[in-house]
Amino acid sequence: MSSANKVALNTGILYGRMLVTMGISLYSTRLILSALGSTDYGIFNLIAGVIAMLSFLNTAMATSTQRFLSFHQGKKDLPMQKKVFTNSLLLHVGIGLLIVLTLELVGLFLFNGFLNIPLDRIEQAKSVYHFMSVTVFFTIVSVPFTGSLVAHENMLWIAVVNVVETMLKLGIALLLLYISTDKLIIYGFLTASISVLSLFLYIYYCFRTYEDCTLENFTVVDIPVIKQLTSFAGWNLFGSLCGLGRSQGIAVLLNLFFGAVINAAYGIANQVAAQLNFFSSTMLRVLNPQIMKSEGANDRKRMLRLSMMASKFGFFLLAYFAIPCIFEMPAILSLWLRNVPEHTSIFCRLMLVGALVNQLTIGLQSAAQATGRIKAYQAVVGSVLLLNLPLAYFLLNNGYPAYSVLIGYAFIEAIACVLRVLFLKYLTGMSITEYVNRVFMREVVPVFLTVTACYFVSNYLESTYRFIFTTIVSVSVFSVSIYLSGLCKDEKEMFDRLFVKLKSTVFRGKSYASSK
Repeated sequence: MSSANKVALNTGILYGRMLVTMGISLYSTRLILSALGSTDYGIFNLIAGVIAMLSFLNTAMATSTQRFLSFHQGKKDLPMQKKVFTNSLLLHVGIGLLIVLTLELVGLFLFNGFLNIPLDRIEQAKSVYHFMSVTVFFTIVSVPFTGSLVAHENMLWIAVVNVVETMLKLGIALLLLYISTDKLIIYGFLTASISVLSLFLYIYYCFRTYEDCTLENFTVVDIPVIKQLTSFAGWNLFGSLCGLGRSQGIAVLLNLFFGAVINAAYGIANQVAAQLNFFSSTMLRVLNPQIMKSEGANDRKRMLRLSMMASKFGFFLLAYFAIPCIFEMPAILSLWLRNVPEHTSIFCRLMLVGALVNQLTIGLQSAAQATGRIKAYQAVVGSVLLLNLPLAYFLLNNGYPAYSVLIGYAFIEAIACVLRVLFLKYLTGMSITEYVNRVFMREVVPVFLTVTACYFVSNYLESTYRFIFTTIVSVSVFSVSIYLSGLCKDEKEMFDRLFVKLKSTVFRGKSYASSK
């Protein structure tokens, strides 16, 4: 299968998984809340929050494993792929045991008056905490296997396991409605069991399918490989923590100046941006292995071309939904939330603008990771993101409105974009002129035409459900303008080939069905 077809297939798989899991998860949440009740459900989410906090570590380590596996796949260096996998697995087992030990020690203090949990539910909460510690261990140990699957561009098995997890969670939710024993403990135990099953599915498939997934020399520690993995993961973690610090720091400052009500608006804005950003982040996840493999094969020209493509199409995928949402945000929020907190609309609009600015260079971050030289990159770009906090404090302390913080957010994102371009020029010799011509200039016309169309519709058409018409107009104008002016010649040829192949596949399927 060609690289383009594989990217298209994997993107479709991940989007399909999203649609299946999102709907089932929302329904499961309603059932679980009904079965457990508000108190027990709140206790579970309070304790399970520890997994969310550790997700940054998992993401950083998974990126590290996947980068080195993809890089050496590009070099066709199987012995090195085996070393990376076995040392990554050994490292994750050690990290998992260390974190579980830490969690158990911290747990001795958490339930001794620190957490606000009803006294009659303390013992049950402790049991759930132990189950969550087990979940953390198996989730961490699964990282080398998911990293290997991503490196091999096998999104299908990841999607299969995710769907199985979602279906099992739905089964647990239904079971809770019919059992009479302590539902909180049962829910904690069964949820932990899912992580064990998921790890088993990953282990079974990877060991059975991939030659580089092996326990050969598992107990032999390769210090240089361990150092590479931990250093790369450490700087990725630093970048992630800077993003988290920026986000949570702004929340704290808004709370200090305006109180808790403003945090509801900020939280909703973050949620809206995160949901819409999923479409572009999914495509980047699919392209990442190809970017890493190209660098490993010493094909830097292709690596840079793919990273520019990731930036451009990441921006387009977000803009498809973000532009009409920006114009119709009040109507969308009213339909979704009924009671919309003050400032939510302007917060959501500005947050989406900041997210769009970020997408302008999102692929260049993958290109920097492909080179392996990310220390200076993460130190500088990550630190710049933290400048949001002093800037926000200055604005709020001088009487500027709450939304000015998010204008500053978009401004800092623009600075970070410029720095990414300059770093890629330094790290890889990327032509800034080529980036501007292939990415930025190709985005100007589609965005201008779509914004103009949405402006006229939203200002001159009065209707309760106008946002539907605005979305249709926006998507239509954006799609046509992207094809006519947003694509480079080679990208347009690639899309034409994919369209012809898809068309022939569909008609061949119809012919086969009619012959039956």
